[in-house]
Amino acid sequence: MTMTDVSGLTQLGEKVGLPDSPETAVLERVPSGHAGTDFVVRFTAPEFTSLCPMTGQPDFAHIVIDYIPDGWLVESKSLKLFLHSFRNHGAFHEDCTIDIAKRLVDLLAPKWLRIGAYWYPRGGIPIDVFWQTGAVPAGVWLPEQGVAPYRGRG
Repeated sequence: MTMTDVSGLTQLGEKVGLPDSPETAVLERVPSGHAGTDFVVRFTAPEFTSLCPMTGQPDFAHIVIDYIPDGWLVESKSLKLFLHSFRNHGAFHEDCTIDIAKRLVDLLAPKWLRIGAYWYPRGGIPIDVFWQTGAVPAGVWLPEQGVAPYRGRG
């Protein structure tokens, strides 16, 4: 059994308030105990919230993040706090989605990452945003994200 080094983490096991913004949120990483093995890590955030930059009204999304580590794993509490930091952040759907993905890529330098952001309707139109770093590496089992096209999500 591999033991992950968690020294240096500032949030895990501590009482930490929500960050004021995505820019001030601290994303942390831990070494992967299985370097050299390709496997997919999935995070699902079915209650993601941000604000419309024009109206200040809340926007809601179901976000699915898949990545193949290359030495580093994102520490899940720091990811949760980072995602929650968008609750008072005004940005368009596309900007939120791509900012999340790029921040994770900058932190982890994964072999591969994709994000699917399934936004609930605004003005009667759902907006879904997808991005990935490149082709899925050969030989990796990658399940579907499991979020159906909009038909009254919930």
